[in-house]
Amino acid sequence: MMKFLQAINIQLLLAAFVLLPSLVFAQATQTIRGTVSDREAKYPLAGATVSLIDDPAQPIAVATDENGAFRLEKITVGRHTLKASFLGYKEVVMENVIVNSGKETILNLELEESILQQNAVVITDKKQYGDTRNEMATVSSRSFSIEETDRYAGSRGDPARMASNFAGVQGADDSRNDIVIRGNSPGGVVWRLEGVDLFNPNHFNIPGTAGGSITILNNKWLSNSDFFTGAFPAEYGNSVAGVFDLKMRNGNNEKLEGSAQLGLLGLEAMVEAPLAKNSKASFLASYRYSTLSILGNFGIKLGTNAVPRYQDAA
Repeated sequence: MMKFLQAINIQLLLAAFVLLPSLVFAQATQTIRGTVSDREAKYPLAGATVSLIDDPAQPIAVATDENGAFRLEKITVGRHTLKASFLGYKEVVMENVIVNSGKETILNLELEESILQQNAVVITDKKQYGDTRNEMATVSSRSFSIEETDRYAGSRGDPARMASNFAGVQGADDSRNDIVIRGNSPGGVVWRLEGVDLFNPNHFNIPGTAGGSITILNNKWLSNSDFFTGAFPAEYGNSVAGVFDLKMRNGNNEKLEGSAQLGLLGLEAMVEAPLAKNSKASFLASYRYSTLSILGNFGIKLGTNAVPRYQDAA
């Protein structure tokens, strides 16, 4: 009887893997939406142009409304290049914007005023897309997008493993995500989430260290964040090696969206939606559980008794 139940469980798992691709590719298009605002004053820019420039011969463009909001519908799934422009402002070009079939792509674009002055030569620092969000940062810092935590080889959706691909940063090994920044101890790396310090953002961490085998940070609910390798602003006074200043993103404030994923790091589910029908407020909730622990509960032999059991939620 036990062998019969195990055979049924394995067949159900195989059937799920067969059906998942058909569900993922059921929708070939998706929506890109967001807002365009002034970088300094933060007020919305009505009438700004947002366009996809993948095919210069046939660009897709829309204008923002009175709230600075834009919407590009029926965009094919894949990577796209997006440009935002407005009279009197410098253009912003975003490359490798990923459009997934399961959820909308929401972008918040900020444009910088274009200043022209005659009879003088003015040298100014031009803030590019990808610069840090912290205005006090001058050197040895950069902003990273959540798409980068999936793009780099071996990152596994982990900001620490992703940062090991940057200059001056060295990772430990595949079993842990400790990083050595310019020869400093991994224990000197400060982790901060929405202004709150995290002593060790990992499962199975070792006391006195800042690394571990599996991160508790799920990149599905993280937003663009800052990474510092030196010359830290005064607010990061406890750091002697590096700083991760992480931010959480907002949920979809227009419609209910949900997703599920089965991978090496865990079986996870996420849901996001507006709090009310006519409200701009939103919520986002996610939960993740160890994949290897689930397989072990089904009686599948994993070749070891050291099965990691963990869970996290946000």
